[in-house]
Amino acid sequence: MPSSTERPSSTERPRRVIVEQGGPLLVEGPVEVELPDGNLATSRRFMVALCTCRRSRAYPWCDTSHRRRTKPDQEPTT
Repeated sequence: MPSSTERPSSTERPRRVIVEQGGPLLVEGPVEVELPDGNLATSRRFMVALCTCRRSRAYPWCDTSHRRRTKPDQEPTT
């Protein structure tokens, strides 16, 4: 596995990023995310969900805070 300063070789397949409308970005891992303050968040998982709404308490990882919450006895309005 290359160190964080090395670039992947051209023979490696590119990372896949899946855009979920109204949801997170799904990224094939492992990944390192550079935060605005310069810190790195690292995940070795095979797939990670990156928060795009900034509501997540686990930012930059998605914790599904973007989902609308309804009480169990109420039906969602459309």
